[in-house]
Amino acid sequence: LISSCNSGLDREKKEATADTTMKKAEMTTAPSGPLSLMVIRHKVANYEKWKTAYEAHDSARLANGLHKYVICRGLEDSNMVLVAQVMDDVSKAKEMAASPGLKEVMKKAGVTGPPMIDFITGIMNDTTYLQETVRIMVRHKVKDWDAWKKAFDSHKQMRMDAGLTDRVIGYSVGDNHQVTLVFATADLDKAKAFMNSQELKDKMKEAGVEGAPDRFMYRVVQRY
Repeated sequence: LISSCNSGLDREKKEATADTTMKKAEMTTAPSGPLSLMVIRHKVANYEKWKTAYEAHDSARLANGLHKYVICRGLEDSNMVLVAQVMDDVSKAKEMAASPGLKEVMKKAGVTGPPMIDFITGIMNDTTYLQETVRIMVRHKVKDWDAWKKAFDSHKQMRMDAGLTDRVIGYSVGDNHQVTLVFATADLDKAKAFMNSQELKDKMKEAGVEGAPDRFMYRVVQRY
């Protein structure tokens, strides 16, 4: 009986240790740094059907130097899907994005309407583990990248006070006037209030932002 009890305790200890190791592994991420991304945003008729088709398309992506990174779903419309893929070769990625084959795959997967596809040079990609999965992507045009970046960096504390954490800073491949930003937030209402504040509008104007920004709020539902 004593032997049996000890065996049970040993097994529980091993399972607890394995569980802790797994949790630590899940929180271990790749080093932060620059990377190139192809980001696709589109609406789907049925998310589960689309995801099955997306997963089945791995070989074609890999043949064009693309690697799955994240899948995200819109907060206001969960059938608005955003996928980000790491690019090895921008030219190959652009060829694939424009190919009739991809259009046909998307159509069969239930994608409705034309997709929005961006090719982004990310100068900063923070992969530090965060429990929060809600993100806000902001895209806008700037007069001068260097001037804008200097102003953006100087406003970091303002963003932190609003509960925003910088995750991605980048611009369109070959065009640093088209900026893309991704922020994590634990308080969406607070983030929305900040995004719509006159203070932020004034800071953006001073930094040389042109026109109204395009914002997309979403949740990360799959990491690779």
